[in-house]
Amino acid sequence: MEQSGPTYDSGSGGGAPVGVRIQHNRRLPDFLQSVNLKYVKLGYHYLISNLLTLCFIPLIIITSIQVSEMNIDDLRQLWIHLQFNLVSVVICSAILVFGLTVFIMTRPRPVYLVDYSCYKPPHNLKASYDKFMEHSKLTGDFDESSLEFQRKILERSGLGEETYFPEAMHAIPPKPSMAAAREEAEQVMYGALDNLFSNTNVNPKDIGILVVNCSLFNPTPSLSAMIVNKYRLRGNIRSYNLGGMGCSAGVIAVDLAKDLLQVNWNTYAVVVSTENITQNWYFGNKKSMLIPNCLFRVGCSAVLLSNKRKDRRQAKYRLVHIVRTHKGADDKAFRCVYQEQDDQGKTGVSLSKELMAIAGGALKTNITTLGPVVLPVSEQLFGFKCNSAVWQALQNVKPSHHSPWEDCIDNYPVKLIS
Repeated sequence: MEQSGPTYDSGSGGGAPVGVRIQHNRRLPDFLQSVNLKYVKLGYHYLISNLLTLCFIPLIIITSIQVSEMNIDDLRQLWIHLQFNLVSVVICSAILVFGLTVFIMTRPRPVYLVDYSCYKPPHNLKASYDKFMEHSKLTGDFDESSLEFQRKILERSGLGEETYFPEAMHAIPPKPSMAAAREEAEQVMYGALDNLFSNTNVNPKDIGILVVNCSLFNPTPSLSAMIVNKYRLRGNIRSYNLGGMGCSAGVIAVDLAKDLLQVNWNTYAVVVSTENITQNWYFGNKKSMLIPNCLFRVGCSAVLLSNKRKDRRQAKYRLVHIVRTHKGADDKAFRCVYQEQDDQGKTGVSLSKELMAIAGGALKTNITTLGPVVLPVSEQLFGFKCNSAVWQALQNVKPSHHSPWEDCIDNYPVKLIS
């Protein structure tokens, strides 16, 4: 029989969350992979997470029914009875107070997205379609077939004329180096963070948690250490640097920050997501490794999260759910986005032809997992992205100051469908 597998990110050096369809040549169904079991596991998780609350609900209902059936004489007799059973009253009150205390202390703390910022590079680093093709030709590294392949991919990529290359890639020939890669990382991370701190008026020394993710550039000292040094963050900061996790890393980083905010009270967390282009451009002619050249550009985002209740008034969103599982145990999923060298020894990231099918299977199971949590039954048949984060808007969200789209958003009007 044919059975759909769960949604997962590859967890390898590649990126997108993935899933596969697996053939089973046996009569009994593979219950570990079944959609029905996903619902059972999901129900069990929420049963255990909300066990104390569920225990109180029947007690409250029974008490309400009993009280509604009592008259004045019954209440008077109850009061007399309580006066002569002081020990029982004290014990019941202590149990009630203890239960409420446990409930308050163990319930998940809300995680708020106070604000976010995206980096916009300077105008001189802009990379239009024509400039991309011209520079690719002038490097002398690509044959005519590879140039035509990149042109077709670029036209279908959905990228506009407002994307950017790092400075080292504008040179002819390009000049990738460790120093240039560090310069790119500093430029994008510090640019996004400066804008974030300016918009929120948050002192960098108030940051208690820092999570940075970048798949392909992981120097020593780490990117997170570079940020700590730049902004002189405090010595007891919880700092983490995620690498090799691809397109899933942004949601994974938010998930990690959320978990840390559950055990670190009254603090801020900053999540920085970026990718480094300078040392990861592919200069060969293997088609599967040319695709990232056409898709990845300079950019960085910085998000300020908080578990402080006072920040609810100014926060833009509240984190409701994060759904993430892992498919790295499957070989096809593991290798669908894979950093390697081609036959000429040139390093790049290869995207396999099975990627779309794998991602489609992942999407199906992600809907299965996320749908019951956030959708009514009538809408559980329709589409979310794998490795999903669900945010609830707390206000009429307005664009942040110094948004990278401020001066070009009107160039891309929404098309109304009649």
